[in-house]
Amino acid sequence: MMLENKATVFIEDLSSGKPVPGGGGACAAVGAFAAALGMMVANLTVGKKRYAEAEAEIRGTMARLEELKNRLIVLTDKDAECFEPLSRAYGLPRETEEEKDVRERVLEKALYEASIVPVELMGTILETMKCLEVLGEKGSRIAVSDAGVGILFAQAALEGASLNVFINTKMMKDRAQARELNQKADSMIREGRAYRDRVYAGVLGKIRT
Repeated sequence: MMLENKATVFIEDLSSGKPVPGGGGACAAVGAFAAALGMMVANLTVGKKRYAEAEAEIRGTMARLEELKNRLIVLTDKDAECFEPLSRAYGLPRETEEEKDVRERVLEKALYEASIVPVELMGTILETMKCLEVLGEKGSRIAVSDAGVGILFAQAALEGASLNVFINTKMMKDRAQARELNQKADSMIREGRAYRDRVYAGVLGKIRT
C-alpha cells in the first residue's frame, strides 16, 4: 500500500511525473488524515470524567473512524489501480471500424470503473464527516479545533474526489449512467457542505472569543 511508505515517499511520488498517485489518491489520503484527527479527538476524550455521559458514543465513534480510516487507506491504492486500465484503453488502436468498436467498449467500461471508485471514496468521506460532527459536539474541548481541521480536510477530499467522477462521466457514451453518477456526486457534495458548515461553525463558536 502506498500509505505504508513514509509520508515523504508518498509526497515525492505525488509530485513526480508518474500518473499515480494522483488527485484521487491524494483525496483518499487526506480523507484518512481527517479520520485520524477524529480518532485523536476521541482518544483525548475517553476516560475523562467530564465527558462520562458521552463515553459510549465516543468509543463507538472512534471504532467507526478506525474502520473508515483503514478503508480510505485501501482506497488510496484502489484509485491508482482503476487508472491503469483506463490509461490502457485510451491507448488502444482505432484504425479500423472493428478496432474503434473494441476501443469504445473497453473505454466505456474503464471510465465507469474509474468513476465508481471516487464515488465510493466520497461516500466513505461522508461517513467520516458524520463522526467528526459527533466529536465536534461532544469531544474534548482541548482538542475541538482538531475536529474542525478534520472537517475541512474531509470537505476538501470529498469535493476533490468529485472531480474524478466528473472528468470520467464527461467522456461516457452512456449518458444515463453518467447522469446517475453525477447526481450521486452532487448529492454528496451538498450533504458534505452542510456537515462542513455545521461542524466548522460549532468549532469556531467554542474556540473564538
